[in-house]
Amino acid sequence: MSLSRKKKETIVSEVAQALSDAQAAILADYRGLTVAQISDLRHKARNSGVDVRVVKNTLARRSVSGSLFNCLLDYFVGPLLVSSSKDPVAVAKVVSEFAKSNEAFEIKVGSMNGELIDQETIKKLASLPSRDELLTNVAVVLRAPLDLFARTLNEVPSKFVRAIAAVRDNQEVA
Repeated sequence: MSLSRKKKETIVSEVAQALSDAQAAILADYRGLTVAQISDLRHKARNSGVDVRVVKNTLARRSVSGSLFNCLLDYFVGPLLVSSSKDPVAVAKVVSEFAKSNEAFEIKVGSMNGELIDQETIKKLASLPSRDELLTNVAVVLRAPLDLFARTLNEVPSKFVRAIAAVRDNQEVA
């Protein structure tokens, strides 16, 4: 079934909007996957803040032309799935983890900050900690001196109580 011109324009604007908000995009071949598998990928992606779309190549080319992802124009060949996100690590993790569990899913190429990235770079991005993990680590590092200070302040009265208890125990024995 052919799409009407209005429907095509809507699709192009939706994809262009999703890509304008993104820092990274990855193209992957999805031939051989079932609808259930693609739905599973979309569910995992949605939970991670990643946008996953299957778009006709001509519409995808129109969506990326003039954007940071203009470098992907030559790679829209064959059936491709376009995934994008504001967090480059999140999109790489979602796509890489899905590719590990589904052999039919093949990562082709990606783009980050206007430059092409290959499969190896995508795998390296996927191995990095996520933004939330990094923020947690920063919070732990910032909180550590405060925790140490609180324990130190708490130790003074604790030592005093232990000393009084030792004096009391010595007096009871004598």
